[in-house]
Amino acid sequence: MTQTVFPPLTMESIRKLKFAQNTEFRAALNRRVEDFFKTTGRKKRDCPQMYLKTVIILVSLVVSYLSLVFFAQQWWQALILSIVVGIAVSEVGFNIQHDGSHNAYSDIPWVNKMMAMSIDLIGLSSYYWKIGHNVLHHQYVNLTGYDQDIDLGILARKTPSQQWFPHHRWQHYYLWFVYGLYTVEWSWINDFENLFRGKFYHIDYPRPKGIELVIFLSGKAVFFTLAIGIPLIFHSFWNVLLCCLLVQFACGTFTLCDALAHGFEELTFTKLPEESSMVESEWAVHQIENTINFANHNNFVTWFTGGLNFQIEHHLFPNICHVNYPLIAPLVEETCNEFGIKYQKYESVGDALLSHFRLLRRLGKSSSTL
Repeated sequence: MTQTVFPPLTMESIRKLKFAQNTEFRAALNRRVEDFFKTTGRKKRDCPQMYLKTVIILVSLVVSYLSLVFFAQQWWQALILSIVVGIAVSEVGFNIQHDGSHNAYSDIPWVNKMMAMSIDLIGLSSYYWKIGHNVLHHQYVNLTGYDQDIDLGILARKTPSQQWFPHHRWQHYYLWFVYGLYTVEWSWINDFENLFRGKFYHIDYPRPKGIELVIFLSGKAVFFTLAIGIPLIFHSFWNVLLCCLLVQFACGTFTLCDALAHGFEELTFTKLPEESSMVESEWAVHQIENTINFANHNNFVTWFTGGLNFQIEHHLFPNICHVNYPLIAPLVEETCNEFGIKYQKYESVGDALLSHFRLLRRLGKSSSTL
């Protein structure tokens, strides 16, 4: 089996890909969720819980970073604090920037913009995040050639449409390490490559200009100053480099969460017919069929992942603050059951990890055995 070759794309050609016409399912679901907020008086955005969570995360990040740079003297102190900083950084990504980039943090546009820009300070470009995550991933989840989250090049085979290489037979073992390094490649290489090439991977995409270019360059400057520049004043180069890599490796849990939610054993991949611009399922159904929830009764997991263990609710209602996902999830599941749509979920993180492991093992076999 050969890899599907995708010609250069533009945003205009991407938007030509359409989904089947919406049915009563989506209308009923939207109506019930709207009724929930009206009857309970809860706010979709500007939630006090989210503001408090933001303070806790930022304080944790500042305290752990200062402790690592100025007070860590022993190797074991640096090791522990690097992991803590990495977790705090991932919390910024999971929670603050993620809600901000989806306009789910606040009803005030500039507040969302500020929250979204927090990802620039931790190494990734908010400009390229919007196209890669908000558009390509959220609109075209698990569609080969469109969803960049499932394209790891020759490192992995994450859909049957991708080319198989002999080393993929071990991907269910080594990809866990690759996930941890993904943020390193993203912040240190891919963002700059996209900027210089005027593309987003294989997609024609304009370079940031004006204020967006200022944000891009300023964000990178602040990130490298905090990650490398200031620590070099107090520590050796190799200690700084190792701690920086360890921080970003710990931050890799951010990418793993997405992999678990969209790469599960029961997944049936949608393959677009050649020269077709139509997906057979309606958009909402496609999102549900390609997404799974996990550990929904675990409050710690929900807090830590920014509600992304409620990935179905997030993909259906990305502009609602994640603190509301546990409350609307029963409505979503009930509506899915009523319309005969399979609402998929695992009871624990362990179940999700095992399922992803088995999917990677299956896709890692020679295509003739699939």
